[in-house]
Amino acid sequence: MDLGIRGRKAIVCAASKGLGKGCAVALAEAGVALTLCARGRDALEATAAEIRAATGVPVTAVVCDVTTEEGRRALLAACPEPDILVNNAGGPPPGDFKDFELDDWRRAVEANMLTPIALVRATVYGMMDRGFGRIVNITSASVKAPIPNLELSNGARAGLTGAMAVIARKAVRRNVTINAILPGPFDTDRLRSTLALAAARAGRSLEEVAAERAAANPAGRFGTPAEFGALCAFLCSVHAGYITGQNLLIDGGAYPGTL
Repeated sequence: MDLGIRGRKAIVCAASKGLGKGCAVALAEAGVALTLCARGRDALEATAAEIRAATGVPVTAVVCDVTTEEGRRALLAACPEPDILVNNAGGPPPGDFKDFELDDWRRAVEANMLTPIALVRATVYGMMDRGFGRIVNITSASVKAPIPNLELSNGARAGLTGAMAVIARKAVRRNVTINAILPGPFDTDRLRSTLALAAARAGRSLEEVAAERAAANPAGRFGTPAEFGALCAFLCSVHAGYITGQNLLIDGGAYPGTL
């Protein structure tokens, strides 16, 4: 399917690996010029070089911490008028509610709620003026059902979801959509680190715990970044202009609800 976005410009955050990289690759395959950001220079530049070689699209790598005002300024200076924005950031650490201090909550909200809000605010009105825009916020399956030991993420992601609900319905009249993708278990470094912690606590091997968790999913496996990226690219396409304000779960059937 031709997604109809060849020649468009996209910002993809936390794009050096994992789900962000999956989104970047899928958009590049659709002919979109990319501005990618991440904090790690080596991994980011390697990803940018890989995508350039594979697709031939222009790729700009911005090494920054997008959760800071300085980082956001650098990112937007590199791509001041994006047609597509993919908000993504690593989740806060797991733990027990009783152990979290207020500063832990502040950091979680800054990274996973306020940072995407700031980037949406900086870009959505220009998109509306130009008559095209696609914004995708990568949140979490915890928006549908809270995940134990991830209270920091649960709260910040749900806050972002509520914050986007009204502007998504205002922007769509100008052909600008705002949606969220809610990943369940995907085979990423983030999942592996969480499983490693669980394995250490249980005195078991990472491989054993990972195989058990994958088998427990209705799909019998974890998702791949390529599958996630394909969904993101479709939401950014010309074919998705009638989809806005939605929270799309992609989890292999793990969420047990009917709605």
